[in-house]
Amino acid sequence: MAISFALLSPSPRFYGSLQVHKKWRAGASSPAVPAEVDLTPLEAAIAKKDSKAVKETLDQLGQIGWAKKWSSQPYVSRRMTSLRELTTLGIKNAENLGIPSVRNDAAFLFTVVGTTGFLGVIAGQLPGDWGFFVPYLLGSISLIVLAIGSVSPGLLQAAIDGFSSFFPDYQERIARHESAHFLVAYLIGLPILGYSLDLGKEHVNLVDEKLQELIYSGQLDDKELDRLAVVSMAGLAAEGLKYDKVVGQSADLFTLQRFINRSKPQISKDQQQNLTRWAVLFAGSLLKNNAVVHEALMAAMAKKATVLECVQVIETAA
Repeated sequence: MAISFALLSPSPRFYGSLQVHKKWRAGASSPAVPAEVDLTPLEAAIAKKDSKAVKETLDQLGQIGWAKKWSSQPYVSRRMTSLRELTTLGIKNAENLGIPSVRNDAAFLFTVVGTTGFLGVIAGQLPGDWGFFVPYLLGSISLIVLAIGSVSPGLLQAAIDGFSSFFPDYQERIARHESAHFLVAYLIGLPILGYSLDLGKEHVNLVDEKLQELIYSGQLDDKELDRLAVVSMAGLAAEGLKYDKVVGQSADLFTLQRFINRSKPQISKDQQQNLTRWAVLFAGSLLKNNAVVHEALMAAMAKKATVLECVQVIETAA
């Protein structure tokens, strides 16, 4: 999953786990934090999952000149955006951004069918009845997989997620994707209380009481919808700037559609398409302008840094 709000129903998740290399130390004693800056209140607010306190503490740290990047991009407003602008920014294959990827699904099914078919041909050479029954049993595996996908798609998705971890770029995509959500949310001023890169639990947890109320009531206005759209499309933008194909966009598009459905007034299909393009452009621009910070945050999250440590990385990276 890309981003989530506490107390809301979870959306589909996409990515898998990263290996833990080492835990590094941060906090008020870190060399990156001046002695006069006390991060203890922020650490306590995060630990209590108190979004209001996190926001207020970061605002205070910004006033004394430490949290300079926090809420440094509070004003976002959509405009008409063309595919050419996305291409100029550096997004690869911009015309395919709104199409959910089936790379991992296809690779998994191809492997299942190909492997069982190959083994079935070999087993056909077995003597006697074995040459009939073994290929028959192997061939039924593909039918069973398809049946599971129809009856219980969650089980099939779990298998596909596990299989996907064998792709060489899989772990890097996870870190790049989720760290983009984290960084863009922070720059826009949405408090982050947690994140995960574990298999089946990938998300960045955003909590904002005002936004929660608007989402529940279906009263998201254009301003708030634009902010959420930029954060939702940040992972997609990060992949699009790096790779020829975006793999982790399905959950992002699902999340964005959920926000659109809870907005008022409702926007047309053409406006939804433009919102998606603009959000990718805006998020991609933020990521390009903060490329060093993004890379540093990727490395920190890959090492399972705490939210506080991630904040320190954002604020101190060159």
